[in-house]
Amino acid sequence: MNLAYTFSGFAVGLLVGITGVGGGSLMTPLLVFMFGFKPAVAVGTDLLFAAITKTGGVWVHHGKHGSVDWKIVGWLALGSLPFAIATLFVLKYLMSVGQEITGTITFTLGIALVLTACSLLVRSVLISRAAKEPVIDDEHSTPQNAARFKRLQIPATVLIGAVLGVLVTLSSVGAGALGTVALLFLYPKMTTLKIVGTDLAHAIPLTAVAGIGHLSLGNVDLVLLGSLLMGSLPGIWIGSHLSAKIPEKFLRPILASILMLIGLKFILQ
Repeated sequence: MNLAYTFSGFAVGLLVGITGVGGGSLMTPLLVFMFGFKPAVAVGTDLLFAAITKTGGVWVHHGKHGSVDWKIVGWLALGSLPFAIATLFVLKYLMSVGQEITGTITFTLGIALVLTACSLLVRSVLISRAAKEPVIDDEHSTPQNAARFKRLQIPATVLIGAVLGVLVTLSSVGAGALGTVALLFLYPKMTTLKIVGTDLAHAIPLTAVAGIGHLSLGNVDLVLLGSLLMGSLPGIWIGSHLSAKIPEKFLRPILASILMLIGLKFILQ
């Protein structure tokens, strides 16, 4: 076990617990810039790390709160899992023919971080609007519009899942923040608690499939994974208890700005 990795895992876990920001958007850049890991190894290790840490969160949401819509999880997975597997096959093919995949992963990681930064800012607005307007938006209030909107929900959910499948497999980023924002748009009548629980439940099979795929490609450092878990699990627990005492409205813009800068650095490399 490496104490530096464990401390980093604790710090990221603490921030995740306080802000709810996905660990991948924080952990993967940290592994690349601070510890010098190749982007592919950082992504692969973080995917398995996410699959393990998110499992406890889903147990709480499903077991204690009943806040997981498994039907929506299934629709998301219908798009995300096949596209995650297809992306892994593309990566394996590129590696087998000797092509360098670092540039592809780095660029995708940058795009995902920029999108995550934007989604952090938008998410707060959407959540506050949902709290003030528990009824569906006016434009969907007529029976005809409501029926049309409902017909589009399933294919749109599958499409969002497909996009997340590619993005998460290539970058380990997006399953949390981007998935939550997409669900807030698609299901405006759903409570925030259920949105978070549903998105979390979908992230587990997606990150597990992508992580196992990266493991088969040799892109996972198991010593690093164990060290990160040793620090992150208590970090998330402490952060969750501190979240009520630290004003999120100050932390989220700061984190969004940091992620935006890191994302632009990855894109422009």
